[in-house]
Amino acid sequence: MEGPTPDTAVDLAESRPGPASRTRSRLRRRGLRGSVLVGWLFILPALAFYAVFVLRPIALTFQYSMYTWDGIGPSTWAGFGNYVKVFTDPDLFASILNAVKLIVFFSAIPVVLGLAIASTIRRIATSRLALVARTVIFLPQVIPLVAAGIAWSWLLSSNGVVNQMLALVGLDGVTRAWLGDFSTALPAVGVIGAWVLLGLCMLLLLAGMSKIDPALYEAARLDGAGPLREFLSITLPSLRQEIAVCVTVTVIAALASFDIVYISTQGGPGNASMVPGLEIYYLAFSERKVGVASALAVVLMVLVIAVALPIQRLSRDRSS
Repeated sequence: MEGPTPDTAVDLAESRPGPASRTRSRLRRRGLRGSVLVGWLFILPALAFYAVFVLRPIALTFQYSMYTWDGIGPSTWAGFGNYVKVFTDPDLFASILNAVKLIVFFSAIPVVLGLAIASTIRRIATSRLALVARTVIFLPQVIPLVAAGIAWSWLLSSNGVVNQMLALVGLDGVTRAWLGDFSTALPAVGVIGAWVLLGLCMLLLLAGMSKIDPALYEAARLDGAGPLREFLSITLPSLRQEIAVCVTVTVIAALASFDIVYISTQGGPGNASMVPGLEIYYLAFSERKVGVASALAVVLMVLVIAVALPIQRLSRDRSS
């Protein structure tokens, strides 16, 4: 069997990494490991904070949901009995349904109106009216929700401005205590939430519209497209990511609503406007049913994740 020729031996020798190149490779790998370690050191405080104040409370909530406990005395094992009670107790399950109904007001109305208002403001962006409109519509985001709830409670009371305006136009038969009526309490709370979230949706959508190439609109006008066709063919498809963010934020706000409901109706009349966040508060601190309250909190967390994740995934799939 013939051995390697001199030329082959030279090629093999040249292809083998020399001591200098091996040293450089080792230094490069060591540098990469060092940079990774430095990166982990930078994010370690945030991870520790997240673990202590987010992951640990979630784990404790799940642990408490498996027991019958009043928050003070000894606890007894309940297993999944608390979860069964959440779905079989009419009042507890009704609070979840109320939160789902609020999605229409907290999410659908602000997103649809936000699209219309943002599109209108974009057309008059150079005028002073656009600046005034942006400021006025975004103002509820600056106002504390407690103050907003109190103000709307006055507006929607029996002698409030809303009823006075209805009486002025001859609609006395329609007037009522909007937040104290069984049929209108939840929609009235939804209107307050829509008013608060409209400014956020409008601003996010307006920021997304500012990134659209104006040449697309010019080309559409040259082809004879009107404002509606421009909106449906250019604006709406270009805002998938922004719409997904708006829907996600507003849906979570609807499912996790607490402060507006607590200030305006406190869940009443009866349980007509009761939502899971307020029900958890009452169960844990008024009725001392920490186990049931924790189970409802876990169900609410799972519901939020189950609604938010598909929205994000759908928006990523469409954009890709």
